[in-house]
Amino acid sequence: MNDLNKHPLVQLYIAKNNFGRLLEMDFKIIEPGKVHYTMPVHALHLATPIAAHGGAISALMDATMGVCALSRVIEEDKVVSTIELKISFISPALENDMLSADANVIKKGNRLIFVEGKIHNQRNELVAMATGTFNAYSPKNAGFEYSI
Repeated sequence: MNDLNKHPLVQLYIAKNNFGRLLEMDFKIIEPGKVHYTMPVHALHLATPIAAHGGAISALMDATMGVCALSRVIEEDKVVSTIELKISFISPALENDMLSADANVIKKGNRLIFVEGKIHNQRNELVAMATGTFNAYSPKNAGFEYSI
């Protein structure tokens, strides 16, 4: 499929991802193994009067790297789940920031996919960086029922 953003599994993921909607995350698969995500920082993301909770930043990073890994196995009729995530918080994300996250696949094996990601704010300041390992498996094991 030329545009992976239109793949039935991606569309089903978008439809079922209530958590992503809650945090107002949005993404685009640039190419297999390369993804761009965005998330605005609102008051509901804050842990202090001005700065976002690390969990919100981690959620954006996990989602970005997860869809990145997914983009490499979706044509094999597989989905992914996170099995390891290491994140470093570099700068705070402030209320009203627009965060941009990018991820790319470092290495893809038969079942394991290694990904790296970075999150920047609209001033191009590095907010966080991470590496993650993802497991690829059948969509049915994740509860996805679909047909191409």
